Amino acid sequence: MVFKAPARPIRTVLRWQVIVTAALSLVAALLWGADGAISAVLGGGINVLAGAVFGWRVAQGEARTAGEALRTMLRAEALKVLLIIAGLWAVLSSYKSIVHVAFLATFVITVVVFAAAIAVADAEDRKGAGSTGKK
Repeated sequence: MVFKAPARPIRTVLRWQVIVTAALSLVAALLWGADGAISAVLGGGINVLAGAVFGWRVAQGEARTAGEALRTMLRAEALKVLLIIAGLWAVLSSYKSIVHVAFLATFVITVVVFAAAIAVADAEDRKGAGSTGKK
């Protein structure tokens, strides 16, 4: 198996998630101190990790038909959901000084950012969209 990097839209969305996590961690640090910042990092980190694994898994697929592509995506989504559930359980059961507002706010916002992946055009899509033949 040859490693393939995730598609550009996934990499872009992961970058957005990291930026949002960093910004919200700074805000949480100002409001709640170190525990707030750590909580925000953990909330965003769960989705960044799950999204990265999703992108990696989709990129590894060798789909020759639409059905195979759909199966690969559904398996990647199932893996992402399992990682999110495991991450939430691990953090909420082990980090006793968690600031719930910072953790959950960052978690929810990074979920919304990942959903924005559909709005990110791939490089090949942009080339095709610019050549409509109209002047």
